[in-house]
Amino acid sequence: MLPPSVAEWRDGGTFFPTSAGRVFVRSSSGAGPTILLLHGYPSSSYDYRQVVPHLGERAWVTLDFLGFGLSDKPRPHRYSLLEQADIVAAVVADTTAGPVELIAHDMGTSVATELLARDTQGQLPFELQRAVIGNGSVILSRASLRPAQKLLRSPLGPLLSRMSNGSSFVREFGKLFSVGHPLSDEEGQAQWALWSNNDGHRIAHLLIYYLNERVSYASRWHGAVRDWPKPLSFLWALDDPVATTNVLDGLRELRPAATVVELPGVGHYPQVEVPEEFTRSALNLLSAD
Repeated sequence: MLPPSVAEWRDGGTFFPTSAGRVFVRSSSGAGPTILLLHGYPSSSYDYRQVVPHLGERAWVTLDFLGFGLSDKPRPHRYSLLEQADIVAAVVADTTAGPVELIAHDMGTSVATELLARDTQGQLPFELQRAVIGNGSVILSRASLRPAQKLLRSPLGPLLSRMSNGSSFVREFGKLFSVGHPLSDEEGQAQWALWSNNDGHRIAHLLIYYLNERVSYASRWHGAVRDWPKPLSFLWALDDPVATTNVLDGLRELRPAATVVELPGVGHYPQVEVPEEFTRSALNLLSAD
C-alpha cells in the first residue's frame, strides 16, 4: 500500500501510454511558458510535490520516467535516456500548447542535455526557451559516485538489486541529504514505496545504465551545454556528496557566461530539503535577462 502522501500525488495525475508502457504524468494549466520538471535516479516526480505549490500561477508538467515511481517498469527492457527524451517530448506535446522552460535534476539533467542537443539540431518538436540544470553528474568523470552506484554498474548489479530492501535503501538515500536538512522518516518511506512500486527495486541495475550513456554520449551532451544558443543556467546545492562542486566547475568551464545560483548547506535533493528556496531561485533564473 502506498503512503497517503504518495497516494495523494498519484490521484492528482494521469497515465500516458507509450510503446514501452504507461508513464505517470502530473500537470497544471496556468500562465506563461509551461515549466517542465525532470527528476533523477532513484526517485520520481514526487520530488517536486513541495515545489509546484510555489510556482504560483505558472503552468507546469512533470512525469515519472519509464521504470521509475508510479510509471510502468517493463522487463526485460533496455532503459535509455534517448528513449526517456522521446517520452518527454511526447508528454509535452500531449499536455502543452505553447513554449516550455525546463528545470532538471540528477538523471534528468542528461535527459535535458539530450533535449538541448536536439533543439540545437532543429529536431525538438516543441519550443524550449530556457533551461535550469541542477545537481546532477552531467560530467561523470568529475562526480563522486556512491559505492552502491559503482556496484550496480558492475557484474554484481543484478545480485545487489535482488538483495535490495527498504532499510538499506533508506539508509543509503539518507546519505544524499545534508546535515542541516536530513531525510525524514516519512520522506524515506515514501521514496522507498515509489522505488519498490511494482518491484522497481529489482531492476535498479537496468535503470542505472544511464551512467554508461553519460560516457558514450559525453561529446554530444557536453557540446549541448556549451553550444545551446538559448539561456541556460545552473542551480547547485553545495553539500551534494555525489554531484559535487567539481561537477559544477566543469559546467562553468563549458559555459563560462552561464548564471549560477549556489545553495550552501544543502545536499543532493534541494527540491526536497529547501523547496521554497529552490523554487524561488529557479524562477529567478528562468526570468533573468
